[in-house]
Amino acid sequence: MSPELLRALTVSTAMSIFLCPEALAQSAPAPETEARTAEENEESQAPAGGTQLDTILVVDVGAGANATAGANLITIDQQEIDRKKPQDLREVFSGEPQIAVGGAIPSTQKIYVNGVDENNLAVTVDGSRQNNKVFHHNGTYLLDPALLKAASVQAGVAPADAGPGALAGSLGFETKDAVDLLEPGRNFGGFVTGIWDTNSETFTTGVSGFGQQDGFEYLGYINYGRGGNFTAGNGQEMPGTGTDLISGLAKIAYESVEGHRFELSHEQVRDDALRPYRANVYINRPGREPELRNYDLRRQNTVFTYTDTSPEGWWDPKIVLAYSKSQIAAPEYFVDVVSPTEGATSSFNGKVENRLALDIGSVTAGFDFYNDKADLDYLNPTEPFFTDERATNIGAYAQARLEPFDRTRISFGARADHQWFTGVDDSDWNNAGVSGNISGEYDLMPEFLTVKAGTSHVWGGVPLAENYLQNPLWTYGDGPEPVTSNNYTAGLEARYNGFTFEANVFRTDINDARLPVFGRGAPVPEVTSIRTLDLVSKGWEIGGRYDWEAGFVSLKYADINADVDGEPADTEIGRYLTTPLGQIVMIGAGYTFDNWGVKVGGDIEIAFKTDRTLARHPTDPASAKKELPGYEVVNAYVEWTPPSKPNFTLRAEALNIFDEAYTDRAAYGQDFVGVAPHYDPGRSFRLSATARF
Repeated sequence: MSPELLRALTVSTAMSIFLCPEALAQSAPAPETEARTAEENEESQAPAGGTQLDTILVVDVGAGANATAGANLITIDQQEIDRKKPQDLREVFSGEPQIAVGGAIPSTQKIYVNGVDENNLAVTVDGSRQNNKVFHHNGTYLLDPALLKAASVQAGVAPADAGPGALAGSLGFETKDAVDLLEPGRNFGGFVTGIWDTNSETFTTGVSGFGQQDGFEYLGYINYGRGGNFTAGNGQEMPGTGTDLISGLAKIAYESVEGHRFELSHEQVRDDALRPYRANVYINRPGREPELRNYDLRRQNTVFTYTDTSPEGWWDPKIVLAYSKSQIAAPEYFVDVVSPTEGATSSFNGKVENRLALDIGSVTAGFDFYNDKADLDYLNPTEPFFTDERATNIGAYAQARLEPFDRTRISFGARADHQWFTGVDDSDWNNAGVSGNISGEYDLMPEFLTVKAGTSHVWGGVPLAENYLQNPLWTYGDGPEPVTSNNYTAGLEARYNGFTFEANVFRTDINDARLPVFGRGAPVPEVTSIRTLDLVSKGWEIGGRYDWEAGFVSLKYADINADVDGEPADTEIGRYLTTPLGQIVMIGAGYTFDNWGVKVGGDIEIAFKTDRTLARHPTDPASAKKELPGYEVVNAYVEWTPPSKPNFTLRAEALNIFDEAYTDRAAYGQDFVGVAPHYDPGRSFRLSATARF
């Protein structure tokens, strides 16, 4: 379908619903339903920032695991997502300085939690393990936030049921279900939305239909975006930053009268556009490489889930069976030789677990597995090669979540894993290890002051190498070393009359982290794949928030520093490990004028300059380096849902209001002289309209 046709569909549908009271009369809830919903909202004391739905959201957090007492938990729920209307991952986690997202465009964005790359977390989407380490110049996870219901992070200490490889915590995404979108009392619905960005002249449109009948639920959604390059705050156009994105989500579910629920979902995202030769930075090598090349980035995720929504006693089972895949196709140029190249990582994974309800809490126990593969097809006209690494893991785990005494909540668990790793030379290596965690919290002053702490030791097995670095001549010596980690976190939370104050300290030590290189040198290239580094990431965060009936104000500060092999990290030595962050401040506010149907708000991000990037590493003793400058970025929005037309919403956003020329703190390459990272977009106005029916 052409973008012009999609644009016409969006505008015409939205305008027809806006202008036709009959359509609204048919789709809006009856006055009795609205009155009942208002009473329910008052009784549940829902936050004032909610938008469409009057639902109680129960979210599995932390990569598919339930919340853990004492953990450093960050949850972005549906109401928060509805307030932010995020268009990329950075906007999803705005306001949380512990979570940094680097990359100026969605296809190059990477997530860092407490300064640690997401590849060292147990990452799931709808419970499906993600294995996305394809190319270090791309993002490791391409996600369309329009599909999101919730995102959750357990930073540092993760529970045993979060899955294998939770070296620095867990990260879970959950996509929308039909019941999350249906209006109260209705069995069918849909929406159409259109978004216009003035900087890049990008238009994005989404169309969805969903419903439920006789125990069946269904949802279909498609989102399409097309636009040009954006302009930075200094007026410079950033080549290779255009938008050509299409994403979709399909779900079907059945729930029996007895509570047996079966759900099947399939999600796909594709970004296919011209990008800089190295997608996240500009490196000028005239005569050898073109300025731009086409990157075809695709990701898919298919998940089957069984749960019992009416559990009894000790029987509360959950079964997940899933397949995920990410792939990048991009030609490689060397003078006049063009080599089509494609890398793909995939994961077939699942788990079977049961939650035992106890008088003082619960115990979750089960088994999980994954079968991961990373392969590269390098179609050089004269010397093509095909490589792959594979890993299979089987784990058993148990996690207790208890409240043994008044004012006390504790959680502890363990898991045992056995991994079979196969290298590019078909060599096989078997490893096994044990992980454990314990955390808890205690109410020093009930309803007012809580102290919490936790620690964990994690065995992560041997991680697969990045696809685009695989070399068919690799050797593995005496065998790759499994990666392990130790995490420590402690915090304090105070609450009083709408005020919340939090303070946290944390430290993550990752040992024997794998950093493979393709192999270089003369006269004989170095082709061993065995190279390990040690990472220490530590820091602290403080924050305060005030909530009242119609709004909120928040302020958070984080100071995060990471060392690799004892030296301050830069963006090159930190590939798939960390990135230099330093001191970051996040300020946010929102207010709702209920009588007018108007919401206003905004946020500010402030990053202080840091010179820790000037440190030298033995692997790169010569490249000229520079410190990271500070910056301040201010955004604001206003949203209007006419009280007489509650199924129509208009929103206007002003982004980077003061036209700051900057590169976000977590972006790759900005600490090296001669490398030009993407500037982030300059001032832009984003206009959107949504019609629900």
